[in-house]
Amino acid sequence: QSYVSGASLRKHCPGTQSEQAGKSSSCEGCPNQKLCASGATKAADPAIAEIGEKLSTVKHKILVLSGKGGVGKSTFSAHLAHALASDATKEVALLDVDICGPSIPRIMGLEGEQVHQSGSGWSPVYVDDNLAVMSIGFLLSSPDDAVIWRGPKKNGMIKQFLRDVDWGELDYLVVDTPPGTSDEHLSIVQYLSSTHVDGAVIITTPQEVSLQDVRKEIRFCQKVKLPIIGVVENMSGFVCPKCQNTSQIFPPTTGGAEQMCADLNLPLLGKVPLDPRIARSCDEGRSFLAEVPDSPATQIYLDIVKSKNLIKHTSYFVFI
Repeated sequence: QSYVSGASLRKHCPGTQSEQAGKSSSCEGCPNQKLCASGATKAADPAIAEIGEKLSTVKHKILVLSGKGGVGKSTFSAHLAHALASDATKEVALLDVDICGPSIPRIMGLEGEQVHQSGSGWSPVYVDDNLAVMSIGFLLSSPDDAVIWRGPKKNGMIKQFLRDVDWGELDYLVVDTPPGTSDEHLSIVQYLSSTHVDGAVIITTPQEVSLQDVRKEIRFCQKVKLPIIGVVENMSGFVCPKCQNTSQIFPPTTGGAEQMCADLNLPLLGKVPLDPRIARSCDEGRSFLAEVPDSPATQIYLDIVKSKNLIKHTSYFVFI
């Protein structure tokens, strides 16, 4: 009995779009050989065109990515959405595609809210008149429920969020993603391939253990031809709320995001310090920018939002 390891199959796989898919000798023993040989894998998903049509009324789309978990992607996504929506003339939406760890409902103060369906699709949940939110967290009976899904089911949910939600006309759609470079990321890039995406904001923290994984995310963006708007370094020092002195909690042992951006020729959008009031605001579902306008972190958030790198991609100005 012959045995071919999964690693060997992956190494020599010709790819699902190849003319040799399902036909080469390396395909023997693969459970998907018949499917690939049938040509079904080469057919374009009709949902891609449908999503392109659905999102044609969204002017700007920004993905928030990081190869590392726990670096503050959701916190940044939420505050970016709040900052954009502070201009009452703009329509903003925040989409949470972290299927297994949806924290956006809590951060946005929407825990316990539910999604309703109408003739035009799922209706998002609104924080304000001009700030809509969609997350799988709204579809769970309890915030403590675990979503135990394999890749195809997660991908199907992302497809539904993009195609079946009644977003209406939007100025900005901010997409909060899970850490890594796998199913959800490939799906969101694929499903948005028929529509214009402004680019990705990459989130990291100063220490090398984070930067190492963030470099992988940057390589992912380059491979799938997703523009990178810039990098944000979160937890960049601790600002004491009383004396305003800054201490380094996570030392940038290899130069932090600043050195990484210099090495990779990427814009550094800003370095957001730790402030315990950010965590408190997120737990309480309030906008830190509105709650603590005098914090140094608030000013840096606003500087990032108004930076020339974001402006050249999205052509917006924010007034708070």
